[in-house]
Amino acid sequence: MARAGLSAERLVRAAAELADEVGFENVTVSALARRFGVKDASLYSHVKNLQDLRARVAVLALGELADHAAAALAGRAGKDALVAFAGAYREYAKKHPGRYAAARLRLDPETAAASAAGRHAEMMRAILRGYDLAEPDQTDAVRLLGGVFHGYVSLEEAGGFDHSRAARDVDVSWHRALDALDVLLRNWPPS
Repeated sequence: MARAGLSAERLVRAAAELADEVGFENVTVSALARRFGVKDASLYSHVKNLQDLRARVAVLALGELADHAAAALAGRAGKDALVAFAGAYREYAKKHPGRYAAARLRLDPETAAASAAGRHAEMMRAILRGYDLAEPDQTDAVRLLGGVFHGYVSLEEAGGFDHSRAARDVDVSWHRALDALDVLLRNWPPS
């Protein structure tokens, strides 16, 4: 019997908050049960297991991130759209580091198809149409942008830029990277 007040949605939201506090890799059924003051078994009428819980957090994060990026993109095109989209990802990762990590979880094909993952790729493809990129170049560019955005954000979150005695601050380097991507996308090499 389900414990009063607990629901799958409430557990997933709490797990997402916990992920932001302690890291996605540290979210466990036991830690979540402690947060609600219940035994682990009380959660299993709402989630199957730890993998199910983590997948649900990933789906939540993908939806939130897609909504945040879509709001940032509204009415923008070209470089403005590129900068807005990239900035939305970076902002979300800083505000919700555990959820951002969850959004990187490999989902089974059915769960991935039902999630907002496809919206992310479609938004990137919309940006790339502004650069007049068609297939197969579009796929290559989507992968490049995803790699640069995720790589930069991950290094920044992990403190990878903290040790350098750089002449530039991290925000300036971020914007220079986006400038370079804009130039590359406007001058995409022929296949």
